Amino acid sequence: MRVITAPDSRDLPPGRSCPTAYRYSPRVFDRAPDLEAETLYVAGGLYGNTEALEALLALRDGEPHPAALAFNGDFHWFDVAAGDFLRVSEEVLRHAATRGNVETELAGEDEGAGCGCAYPADVSDADVARSNEILGRLRETARGFPALRTGLGHLPMHLVARVGRARVGIVHGDCSSLAGWGFSQDALDGPGHRRWIESGFRDARVDVFASSHTCLPATRAFDFAHGRGVVANNGAAGMPNFAGERCGLVTRISVHPAREALYGVEVAGVFVDAVAVRYDVPAWQARFLASWPEGSAAHASYFRRIAHGPGFARERALPRAA
Repeated sequence: MRVITAPDSRDLPPGRSCPTAYRYSPRVFDRAPDLEAETLYVAGGLYGNTEALEALLALRDGEPHPAALAFNGDFHWFDVAAGDFLRVSEEVLRHAATRGNVETELAGEDEGAGCGCAYPADVSDADVARSNEILGRLRETARGFPALRTGLGHLPMHLVARVGRARVGIVHGDCSSLAGWGFSQDALDGPGHRRWIESGFRDARVDVFASSHTCLPATRAFDFAHGRGVVANNGAAGMPNFAGERCGLVTRISVHPAREALYGVEVAGVFVDAVAVRYDVPAWQARFLASWPEGSAAHASYFRRIAHGPGFARERALPRAA
């Protein structure tokens, strides 16, 4: 059985590994739900984009039926300006939320894991080093808010939601690690990975896993012997996800059909859709550049994507049976 998950060896350099405390068993999801909703938005990878945060709140408020919003980690990243960090922290903590590797590492002073991303080998050493640098600068901002920093550390690594009759596992990485890459598009499409995914769904007793972490989206439906399971990785709510497109993405899970969805599937009587987060692009770019001008670590790693989208076609994220 092929397992694609986060390495935890501290022999690896910071940013390539993660602590063993990031790990959990898929069986932790076999429990009573932490929240229930008719419609649930799950937003991963906000990355400190306050314009995207306002757009997310508007999406939720625009629903004709009651709707909840949950954040599944890495809601901080570019928000090194104190006012932005405060805005994101206070709003997220009003909702259901899990911590991502960013929030986990922000809450402490151990630099051994770097950013905690557990980047795979196809990510360059230069990108890993810049991510560690970004985390270090963001930690300096977080030190100015000790109570919020403590609150970030106390957030859970996972949640269970019920939407209609569907059970939803809310994770940052995958079904066994906060920083796992088992729900990346490449992993989801790997034939040798299917047995691991099937065992995760079977042990968790969920119909949907809503994830993020890998920063690129993918939705896949699996028809197992014990029933259907859907992985909905929203990529990033606060950054562009597709080449030539400049909107974020959020996962919407609902008993009611979406008015506007880019793509989606159905499972256990609910709609699981990817919905565009159409934030104010010029305002966000100006805010980003004020904190991360040309020559900075975040500018080198992310500004091209922020301005033009990643080299990732929308077709690669579209649902298909796996």
